[in-house]
Amino acid sequence: MAMRVSPMVSELTTSGSGAAARIEVGNVSSTSLPFETRITRIEFDQDGKLIEVPADEDFLVFPPQGLVPSSGRQIVRVQWVGRPDIPTSQAYYVWIKQLPVETDPTVISGSEATVDINVLYTMKSMVVVAPAGAKPDVQIVSLEPKMIAPPQSEFETTPAEGVTEPEAVPGIKVVVSNNGTRYAMMSGATWTLTGTGVDGQPYERLYDHEEVSRILGVGYLPPAGGTRTFEIPTGVAIDPAKPIDLRFSR
Repeated sequence: MAMRVSPMVSELTTSGSGAAARIEVGNVSSTSLPFETRITRIEFDQDGKLIEVPADEDFLVFPPQGLVPSSGRQIVRVQWVGRPDIPTSQAYYVWIKQLPVETDPTVISGSEATVDINVLYTMKSMVVVAPAGAKPDVQIVSLEPKMIAPPQSEFETTPAEGVTEPEAVPGIKVVVSNNGTRYAMMSGATWTLTGTGVDGQPYERLYDHEEVSRILGVGYLPPAGGTRTFEIPTGVAIDPAKPIDLRFSR
């Protein structure tokens, strides 16, 4: 990939020095990288589907566009200019979009200039803004053993036509809610699952935050009654007729 963006998650306050983030755009290609930014607010519909709403007015971004030289980097400053008294935390994506502008001087030459960019990259960095004193309150709504699709890496996509879908594996479907005023990042917690396998043997598995992150990504859980459904593999089938317990810890 020709473009690198970091950090992938920034946590801001609504005022003071903590109300700004610095996002680094790196160019690892052999030609200059032109880019532009845009901002969307993250929301979820009643079915839990993520929706992005344009929200450029909530931030001051500098520079909003740029040209990163080969092997160079550009710092993009993102300053919160929204309400200082928001009642709950809010989450956004900062889009870094490569522009379809040819910058290779070996391609642009005299009257025979051509544009020859085959792949344009877009990356998103999450920015979450939280008011002072806000706290999450995560509760488990339901736990259900089921066969699930194997976890995919963030760069894997839907299999192409003619490619066999991966076989389902034993797992747990968990629905969680957050009744607090601050978001929760479920990948930041250690998950401990206990139950009984269908073979009658006791089952216990600890998922550290690195493993949870590989399975779920950041696992963003919105505040104010927000709910998310996650699926995690268990390795063995869990008996749904026996008690199942899931605990989160730091």
